[in-house]
Parts: sequence; C-alpha cells; structure tokens
Amino acid sequence: MMQACIFNIQRYSLHDGGGIRTIVFFKGCHCRCPWCCNPESLSMKPQLFYKKSICMNCSKKINGMCETDAKDCPTGAKEIIGEMKSIDEVFDIVQRDRVFYESSGGGVTLSGGEFLLQIDFAIELLKKCKEEHIHTAVETTMSLPIARLEELVKYVDLFLVDFKIMDPQKSREILHLDVLQMKENVRSILAMNGKVIPRIPLIPTYTATPQNVREVIKSVKELNLTEVHLLPFHQLGANKYASIAMEYTCEELTPLRDEEVHQIEEMFHKEGIQTIVHGT
Repeated sequence: MMQACIFNIQRYSLHDGGGIRTIVFFKGCHCRCPWCCNPESLSMKPQLFYKKSICMNCSKKINGMCETDAKDCPTGAKEIIGEMKSIDEVFDIVQRDRVFYESSGGGVTLSGGEFLLQIDFAIELLKKCKEEHIHTAVETTMSLPIARLEELVKYVDLFLVDFKIMDPQKSREILHLDVLQMKENVRSILAMNGKVIPRIPLIPTYTATPQNVREVIKSVKELNLTEVHLLPFHQLGANKYASIAMEYTCEELTPLRDEEVHQIEEMFHKEGIQTIVHGT
C-alpha cells in the first residue's frame, strides 16, 4: 500500500489556490531556507516536537527533556510530527468538504515541505481528486528534475511556484535550490498549457532586495506570466525551531513595513504584472 509522510491536513483554508481549501502538508524538503516557517517539514521522517513552555515536568529529565513518552504526555508538550498515511486516508479527509469547494470555487492544495519528494503518492492523490472533479493546486519550488512532469500537469489545475533568490549561485549556496531547474520546469508546464503563478516570499536581505526583485520581474516577464503573489516575511514560525532542536538564524530580521511592500508592488505594476499580497 502506497503511503506518504504527512505532517498536517488543514481544512477550511482561505489561501493557497482560491476558495475554501484543504491543504495537505507533505513532510520532507530538499531546500534549507533560513526563514522557513515550517521547520518541522524539513525531515522526511516523523520526529519529536517538544514544547518546553507547556511541559509539567511530570517525570525526570534527560538532556533537558522530560522522559515521558509523547503518547503519554498529559499536556501535549511532546508530540510526534508526521504520520504515514495512505491515499485513501488522506482523500477521506479531503472529500469531507466537497460542498464547500463547490460553493466557493475551492479545492485541495498539496504543500509542504516539498511534495515533489513524494511525487508518486502525490500524483495518485491528485488523480483521485480530479476523478471526483475537485480543483487541485500545488505549492512547490519546482526545483527538482521531474520524470513524471507531463503526468503531473494533467492532474494539477494551478501551480504556485516559489521564486526566491534568483541568482543561481546564491540560491544553491544559501537555499540548496536550483533556480535554473525551476525555470526549466516552469517553461515545460506552460508549454503543456499548465497554469503557473509565482509566489515571492519577501524576506529582508534575501529576496526583498531591489536587485532580486528586479530579477524576479525579469524572469516573470520572460515566462510571459502576468500575476504574482507576494508573501511578506513574519516571525510566526520562529519558536518552532527550539522545539525540534534546530538553530534559527533569522531572529534579527524585521518584517517589511507596509510602505516597503507597496513599493515592491509598484515595481511589478510598472511592468504590467498584477500582484496579490498574502500572509505567509
């Protein structure tokens, strides 16, 4: 039985593809974005998530952590993030909100992590959704070689593709992300009449610099795309890092002011590119 490691299935979302949606979060990511707000998504395996602030210290500590097993933790301070699920198990949750999809123009979105790392499972899930006339979207870096790309395009209504650091060398060094592969995949998707909307996380010193924004605009125009989604930086995921014993290096970054986001919007508008600003 085919399974994938899933770390969350979020129902009633109003972002990530239009209408009311169910977001399926795949565990595992090949990128290492310093600002990642879902660090629990990086590993492809289930892992312990320890929220020290709500721990009752109900047993002795080992290496600074209560030794109580996660399944027995009375406060939920210890939790296993990630669970192996079958396609039927995931689809059973997805299809429960069909009436909301139909009334709002919503559907299901595959996110992560990077769902491409579990592409065989993803394609079968997407195929099942399309057989049931459920709108499908994916959030992805598109920065990996994809042997089954033609088949994937057949079952995806909307590709929300990350455009991050556009300098190929810096992107590889900082993010472990292959920008050239991303562009090649996007061109292939468009050649097969797939729909692509770039998503740009606006991260101070990384992606929100004038030079990088200009490079994003250049790439968007070269691909003949006319709409982008802007995702301003926030610190909402910062506390997660300590819970999985990871170092967080972006604590000194300050979210952009509204006027700074507006200036970036204007850069796109001057080039005839529509923008939608979301929270990340």
